[in-house]
Amino acid sequence: MSDRIRFIGHKGKRILMVDLSHCSGEELDRLCRLVPDFVTAEPKGSVLLLADFTGAEFDKKTFNTLKIAVVFDRPHVKRSAWVGAETLPKVFYQNVKSFSQRDLPAFTTREEALEWLVKE
Repeated sequence: MSDRIRFIGHKGKRILMVDLSHCSGEELDRLCRLVPDFVTAEPKGSVLLLADFTGAEFDKKTFNTLKIAVVFDRPHVKRSAWVGAETLPKVFYQNVKSFSQRDLPAFTTREEALEWLVKE
């Protein structure tokens, strides 16, 4: 599973890529529980994070795990971008943003998200 959560480079910046695409609810839950370990190992306010939810399956359990992970790693995240957020029901997406008090911009493609993450 570690190949789904890894640091990548883009235009000289280090980005934590969280590839949740096409995951079942069980896989998504397991991966969401791992993300804070990667994020909190980095200095506060330093992490650029890209999460790809394309084709992922959500249920109430995975939604709650995602909510907790997004709040837990907030102090360490400088910017985050989501791809495939249309998989997440709109009310859940809004709830995660509100609960975490984070801006979670959604993009259509990974490339768009990467460009947004690295711009100053």
